[in-house]
Amino acid sequence: MNRRLLHQLFPFLAWIPSLDRATVRDDLLAGVTVALVAIPQSLAYAQLAGVPAYYGLYAAFLPTIVGALWGSSGQLSTGPVAMTSLLTAASLTPLARIGSDEFVQGAVLLALLSGLFQIAFGVLRLGMLLNLLSHPVLMGFINAAAMIISLSQLPGLLGVSARQSEHFLADTWHVLTNLDLVHEISLAFGLGALVLLIAFRRLAPRLPGVLLTVAALTALSAWMGYADRGGRVVGAIPGGLPGFTLPPLQWSLTIELVPAAFVIALISFMEAMSSSKIAAMRTRRPWDENKELVGQGLAKIVGALNGTFPVSGSFSRSALNLASHARTGLSSVVAALIVAATALFLGSLLFHLPKPVLAAIIVLAVVNLLNFRAIRRAWLASRADAIAALLTFVATLAFAPNIQNGILTGIIVSLALSLYRRMTPRAVEVGLHPDGTLRDAAHWRLPALHPRIAALRFDDSLVFVNAAHFEDAILQLERERPGVRFLLVAAGGINEIDASGVEVLSNLADHLGAKGVTLALSGVKKQVQEVLTRTGLTAKLGAGNIYATDRLALDDLRARAEASAEFAAPAG
Repeated sequence: MNRRLLHQLFPFLAWIPSLDRATVRDDLLAGVTVALVAIPQSLAYAQLAGVPAYYGLYAAFLPTIVGALWGSSGQLSTGPVAMTSLLTAASLTPLARIGSDEFVQGAVLLALLSGLFQIAFGVLRLGMLLNLLSHPVLMGFINAAAMIISLSQLPGLLGVSARQSEHFLADTWHVLTNLDLVHEISLAFGLGALVLLIAFRRLAPRLPGVLLTVAALTALSAWMGYADRGGRVVGAIPGGLPGFTLPPLQWSLTIELVPAAFVIALISFMEAMSSSKIAAMRTRRPWDENKELVGQGLAKIVGALNGTFPVSGSFSRSALNLASHARTGLSSVVAALIVAATALFLGSLLFHLPKPVLAAIIVLAVVNLLNFRAIRRAWLASRADAIAALLTFVATLAFAPNIQNGILTGIIVSLALSLYRRMTPRAVEVGLHPDGTLRDAAHWRLPALHPRIAALRFDDSLVFVNAAHFEDAILQLERERPGVRFLLVAAGGINEIDASGVEVLSNLADHLGAKGVTLALSGVKKQVQEVLTRTGLTAKLGAGNIYATDRLALDDLRARAEASAEFAAPAG
């Protein structure tokens, strides 16, 4: 087996030779630092996913190691994350009661299916599928999801029971209108956690604020007997680590979860991709999106075989990895081993951890995801993009808890608007600008090129979706300029032409020719010229009517127009 194939199958073999003393030291320190954040975060995100909190420790063990060994970014930290956890809960809430055995089995199956999707995308080199999700649509979804995540933690912060229905906003309103049921001690723990977390972030950012907050409030909870006073705590964590087992494969449930698994595969990889891109820019080390797809998919599948919920690349922990000077995936392996040791030997210390504290961790983590400025920028750049972002935002809120329908709505709207733009590209009459170029005649108030010459610029590829639009623009220009004998298409913006485009040009040549008008092209690109030649359209138009540049076309057509005018003039 050659080295290249070996590195493709086992990517971690490529960075093992670089593990000198300095690299190992940096990776060890980074791993310890990330583990101090990963432990409380994992417990919190498991709660967000609707599974027992200790499942988060399992999800931060083997999936983290597999993601590091088979991924392409040395700084990407794989494990439980807020967005994927929310999607997991949203996908399963209509099918089972949160926290039930059926719910947990569904989460495991979702991890398997979304992992298979990602591996398939990576093996088939379909990283381009990420382009289905435009940035404005993603921002609309993330803003709505961040609001939903924050609101979903209200029952935990207030110490009240959450009502579970098909209308998340109605459930939230029910909580807000029944504040007399608030458990005061739980509220105190939740608000206290928020204050401590914010204080650590602003006053002592170098300290592991999340871990210190959890440790202090867990100790306080144990000392005051919070659980005995009606408070909700993490509770007992089973000894040991889960063994390997096949997820329960129920055909009907599998079919129901396929759309949600596709959305999780897409969204979770967007998270991983954003972290990997930033790490690649900072470290100046390349990364491979298709290889990372396989790594993230394997991490999800191993998580499923280990009986836990879907994972993804964490933006916050990856940023911490980067800031801690992690160089290879060894840092993530170290972090995962520390998490496993915590589950094995320190689980009893987490018994009294108040759930309102976990709710506070989640709220503070997702507040940073809110970015309404991105939607405003989309509005300034393109009204269509802004509409897609706003529709995605509204749909995600309206469909909650089924937020995967919100992102699917965004994808459909985005693709529909993109198709509409392709169907109606700019097609404008151009005139000669003082700088010698052909520009939009109406915008620059340019005079006609010549009484017998008109020119049109088409700003897109000439393909089946816009061929009719191109034809209409040419015919309209012909009607508006009845004295024209030469109609020039400034084709520099046409990067591609298909059979429909060829057919339209051929029909236009016949139609215009019958009226004594010559159709000419300028600035034709090589790939377009090759199609015209293969299909016989070059011969039909006449090689002399196809020009390399706009200037050559204009000079020659003016000379021909003058000659034809002299020929047509009556003898004196």
